[in-house]
Amino acid sequence: MSAEVHSLGCRLNISESAQIRSMLAREDNIVVVNSCAVTSEAVRQTRQAIRRARKARPHARLLVTGCAAEVEREQFAAMPEVDGLVANAAKLDPRAWNVSAEAQSPVSVGHTRAFVAVQNGCDHRCTFCVIPQGRGPSRSLTIAQVLEDVERYLAAGAPEVVLTGVDVTSWGHDLPGRPVLGQLVRALLGHFPELMRLRMSSLDGVEIDPDLFELFAGETRIMPHLHLSLQSGDDLTLKRMKRRHLRRDAVDLIRRLRQYRPEIAIGADLIAGFPTENEAMHANNLSIIAELGIVHGHVFPYSPRPGTPAARMPQVPSPIVWQRAAELRAEVARVRQSWLEQLIGRPLQVLAEKDGTGHAGNFARVALPAGTPPGTLLTLTPTRLEEGLLL
Repeated sequence: MSAEVHSLGCRLNISESAQIRSMLAREDNIVVVNSCAVTSEAVRQTRQAIRRARKARPHARLLVTGCAAEVEREQFAAMPEVDGLVANAAKLDPRAWNVSAEAQSPVSVGHTRAFVAVQNGCDHRCTFCVIPQGRGPSRSLTIAQVLEDVERYLAAGAPEVVLTGVDVTSWGHDLPGRPVLGQLVRALLGHFPELMRLRMSSLDGVEIDPDLFELFAGETRIMPHLHLSLQSGDDLTLKRMKRRHLRRDAVDLIRRLRQYRPEIAIGADLIAGFPTENEAMHANNLSIIAELGIVHGHVFPYSPRPGTPAARMPQVPSPIVWQRAAELRAEVARVRQSWLEQLIGRPLQVLAEKDGTGHAGNFARVALPAGTPPGTLLTLTPTRLEEGLLL
């Protein structure tokens, strides 16, 4: 059997897993688990994935890489199912897998969109986060390197490109001349006029440079979908997280964007039950959903990560954390339902996926006509909504 790669966590991991899969395409009997450490739940799911993979492939060589394997190296090395660990910083180096660069297969598009990692690591020290321990300091690909990666994906037939990273808006800070992300995006769009859809992964709103704002506001090839690394709608919580923005920064950013592009869909990461959070702070977190119109919400119940400052703060009892997470998810669902209803009767350009559905530019999920090939771009006008799916 050929190698298989299981990816957990972020879009950056998806991008890296595709590259690992390409490196190992000609290897027999290897299983890789590309792990995630963003929460304790993510680490638990990584362990589950390892056990499932070993049960499914009892005689394969099982290797683990990724953030969880870096942050909790000894624990994963001690698992009887694991044959070895590959350092997170080395996982895109063929030598780490004992294969030659010449043996790699050409890039293939496993999804209908290509995830292109333009940056890795993080220089910030949010009090809840272990990712800098797992990924190291911020490192950027040059514009030339990104253009080369995108060119390979476009040649392989990718109809949409997603720029990913750990802290994408910090791209360029370590490069000569300290270019900003807007310069990279402008270079991409100028170099590849055939690129019809460019999507950005999670962005730190306070670091969106004027050039990138202008492109989001007026460039139709950039999808009308902005996912914010928001984390909370409460200012005191944001300060205790050591985030670099306050609530008003996010509100002002979205207000200004909607003046130019009213159809833009907003997503956000939100943490429920951060240490010291009281009912008033939770209420502020809850109310930001409607104020920003968050329709793509990633809600994380807070879980303490050993070695982080937040783990030493007064903790919110677990049942309250989970109850607040449920309330945040319910509010996102309410706002999302209203938004989806407003899309009925409006033509949407949809990118077909493999499961009989597709995503519009605003990332709304739409049912496809039977037999639509994955990767097809088509214009559809929804007539009704059933269980979150536009039909």
